[in-house]
Amino acid sequence: MEVIEILQEASKKIYENVKDLAGTENAAGDFGTGAGGDISRNIDMVAEKTVLDHLRDINFPCVVLGEECGRIELSDRPKGFVIMDAIDGSANAVRGVPFFCSSLAFATENRLSSVTDGVVANLANGDMYRASKGRGAFFNDEEIRVHNQDPIYKIVGINTSGAPIELMKKLHPIFENHNHTRHFGANALEMAMFARGLMDVFIDLRDKIRIQDVAAGYLIVKEAGGLLLDADLKSLDADLSYDTRVSFIAAANQQILDEIMQQISQ
Repeated sequence: MEVIEILQEASKKIYENVKDLAGTENAAGDFGTGAGGDISRNIDMVAEKTVLDHLRDINFPCVVLGEECGRIELSDRPKGFVIMDAIDGSANAVRGVPFFCSSLAFATENRLSSVTDGVVANLANGDMYRASKGRGAFFNDEEIRVHNQDPIYKIVGINTSGAPIELMKKLHPIFENHNHTRHFGANALEMAMFARGLMDVFIDLRDKIRIQDVAAGYLIVKEAGGLLLDADLKSLDADLSYDTRVSFIAAANQQILDEIMQQISQ
C-alpha cells in the first residue's frame, strides 16, 4: 500500500468516527493542553486515536507528530514522519459549524520541504483533497489547479485571529481596497480550497501556525501550481519542531502576489 493510500484510509476512518460527534455535547470536554499548545477536546482525541489505531493495525513504521498526542514512535526503524492535525478547526467542530477537517502528511526528513504526501479531508461532508510529490493535486478524483485567470471577484483568504494591532494596521489596505476577504476557521481546509481555485490568495502572517496545520496543505498547494512563500517572500520551509511557528502567503501567480504585497507595503 502506498503512503497516500494509508493517509486516505486514515482520513476516511476519522470522518466515519466524528461525523455524528461534531456539534454535540460529547464533542467538547477538556483533556488538558495538547502538544501543539491548544486545549484538547474529545473530538480531537477521538480523531487522533483513530489515526494511531490505524497506523498500528497496519504496522506502518513511522514517527507520528500529532497536534494533541505529541511525538509517538511506532517503529525503531521509521520510514519517516506522519504529521497529524486530526481535527483542524476544533472550535468549529465543537460548535457544529460545518467547516473543519483532518490534515495528514508524510515527510521523509525533519523538514517541511521533505513532505511527499498529504491529505486534507473535509470532515463536514467527507470530501478529500490529496497530493503526492510530482503527481499533482486532487479533489476527490478530479485533478485541481489554482485559479490562474483574471478573477471576476478577487477572493482573499486571510487569517487574523488573535493578530496584534500592528499587523492589523499593516493588513488594513487589503480589507479597504475592495478585496473580498474570507476566513472560515480551518487553515488546512482553506489552503486546500485555495489549491482548488476557490480563492486567489491565502495569507497568514501571525507567526502562530504550527507545522501540523500546514504540512498537508503545503504539498497540495505546491502540486496545484500555487506559490507558497514565507513572510520574507522566500519559499516556505521549516523544521518539524513543536516550537516552530510559521507565517505564509499562498498566491495563484506572481501578478496577484505583487498586487497584494504592494497593498500591504504602503
